[in-house]
Amino acid sequence: MKNKLLELWQEFRIVFSGRNNTIDTILPPLIFALVDWLAGLQAASLSALGLAAILTVYRLVRRESWLYAVSGLVLTALAAAMAWFTQSAVSFFLPALVTSGITLAALLISIGLGKPLAAWSSHLTRAWPREWYWLPAIRPAYTEVTWMWSAFVAIRLAAQIVLYQQGETVLLGWVNGVLDWPALVAVLALSYVYGLWRLGKLGGPSVDEFVSGQPAPWMGQKKGF
Repeated sequence: MKNKLLELWQEFRIVFSGRNNTIDTILPPLIFALVDWLAGLQAASLSALGLAAILTVYRLVRRESWLYAVSGLVLTALAAAMAWFTQSAVSFFLPALVTSGITLAALLISIGLGKPLAAWSSHLTRAWPREWYWLPAIRPAYTEVTWMWSAFVAIRLAAQIVLYQQGETVLLGWVNGVLDWPALVAVLALSYVYGLWRLGKLGGPSVDEFVSGQPAPWMGQKKGF
């Protein structure tokens, strides 16, 4: 059990290498929702933008990736602009709702095209050969994990739509926070464990066995998904 947890931790370090913007995406919406409840739209917008700006400066001073440093500020500014333009606090969460919809569409389209997004994500992170992912004894595992991701995003989108229509700003803030990185980490952990188990059942070659051209029978992928 300890070895499996260590393996998961090592995998998360690979997947999330350089992506330290967790706080940047969670805190501004939560602050916006809380301040809007206490002091109104203008104070909420200024508070969220101020926090996003402080976090951006902090990341840049630490010489972290400017992309992740600025992305939180840009997204917060866009959300605040939507809320200010419509004079409705709940519009602050419209960009997040649209993003969920686009993500779900991309996941489903990738499955329909036979090129599951989970495989592309793994390829971009690990630089394993694309051809390996499309093997008949490999691709089903990534397709099923992509369905898992689709279910998660669909649940998040449904919750966002319901709360958006009801104008529940505070609840939207908490739902977006909880169903963002915390829930995503749990989904990715489940994806990793299930994916390796499924690859074992499918009986295909490991990446190293594929690259070296080793004939069957194969040992299969034992680490990394």
